[in-house]
Amino acid sequence: MIMDRVSDANSLVELLGDWTTAGGPLYRKLAGAVARGIEAGDLPAGERLPSERDLARLLTVSRATVVAAYDELRGRGLVDSVRGSGTRVSARPRGAGARAVAVQPRAARMISLAMAIEPAAPELAEAYRDLADGELADLMADVGYHPRGYPPLRAAVATHYTEMGLPTDRDQVLITTGAQQVLGLVAQLYLRPGRVVVVESPSWPACLDVFRAAGARVVGVPLDEEGVRADRLAAAFAEERPALAYLMPTFHNPTGRLMSMARRRRVAELAARFNVPVLEDNAYSGVQALAPPPPVGAFARGNAEVLTVGSMAKSVWGGLRIGWVRGPVAITERLARYKIRADLGSSVLDQALAARLLPRLDEITAARATVLRARLNHLRALLTAQLPTWRWQSPDGGSALWVTLPDTNAQIFAQVAARHGVEVVPGSTTDPSGHHDNYLRLPFTFPTDTLTELVRRLATAWADLQRHGPVTETSPVV
Repeated sequence: MIMDRVSDANSLVELLGDWTTAGGPLYRKLAGAVARGIEAGDLPAGERLPSERDLARLLTVSRATVVAAYDELRGRGLVDSVRGSGTRVSARPRGAGARAVAVQPRAARMISLAMAIEPAAPELAEAYRDLADGELADLMADVGYHPRGYPPLRAAVATHYTEMGLPTDRDQVLITTGAQQVLGLVAQLYLRPGRVVVVESPSWPACLDVFRAAGARVVGVPLDEEGVRADRLAAAFAEERPALAYLMPTFHNPTGRLMSMARRRRVAELAARFNVPVLEDNAYSGVQALAPPPPVGAFARGNAEVLTVGSMAKSVWGGLRIGWVRGPVAITERLARYKIRADLGSSVLDQALAARLLPRLDEITAARATVLRARLNHLRALLTAQLPTWRWQSPDGGSALWVTLPDTNAQIFAQVAARHGVEVVPGSTTDPSGHHDNYLRLPFTFPTDTLTELVRRLATAWADLQRHGPVTETSPVV
């Protein structure tokens, strides 16, 4: 991540990552992490570093620790400090005094909350065996080149949506390498530097990265119990005239909320009224307290342009990188041209597996939901007993709790949690405005013994923060 201004201490905190998991005293851990950023070019020559006071506050360490770290970096010839100008990355060539910095390994037993992932569904192995015993020979005799997608899979996706209440023809479907590729293709089609994308707030950090990389300005709209707020969405459409709206109606990430049928109909109406294309991402499953209504695309009328995204990653296996987008034929044809330029088409063998699995998707997700529901109940009991001041709402679906920390910035807690072996993703990374800074996303996809250990570590870190606040060091330990 190359940063525009690391004098913003929050940006440097993101760059440092899990710096506390390295070996040695704190000041050397911090100096090593900053040095790696300089060596990698993420902190270019002349870049101003945050003040000692600001960095110490966000890292929850003493100012003496940051002072000692900056002294260490000056000794290596990596930074310069001038009174009145602060500390900057040195513009001098690296000399003999600039020691090589070894990359420190991550803690071997770090529990990461960055992704809610699970092993492959057992049905995947069955599909592999069936494919080998059945159509594999015929498939291998095929040309193997289907830029818009393997025809049987496109037909299966069309049937899948038709059964959900969204009548679909095969020509309306484009197969992609995961749902993430859809975001990139749609960004190429609709976005140019300076254009606006409206998203829910909070949202999925990876989508924010894609839109910002395209030069777009991201505007967030809050949610209520029924999903994205229709009044605020209408206001954003009217005031911003966005080029695109990106929404997650079915088990929104990270809140797990399910958009009501009435709200989906209202979103489609607003899309038609303001002529704003809508990209609805329904790739999330997990536990399902409620059955999803038809996609937003089912309510599209007139000139409403709604693209509907799905994938096999969350329901079957993250390694099965097969996704799709359903929309008006003219739009999917244009997206297909971008897709052809990107990779000429996704793996046909994987698509053949997906075509076998898609008719069983409800069965697969139901089986996974049973397991995840037990894990969710286990996690809630642990949190209630060990972290009683934390607050959350049980999700309508998905695979994570959206947790509120009482009067605490999650970025600060993340630094403490890392010292106790947990990688926490602060809620501010999910919000285009940087708000939701006292929230964190807590997946419950881990086995129950891992969840037990996870909450034990979080509770210890929380007690550490509440009891001691920032770590203090009266002098560096060599």
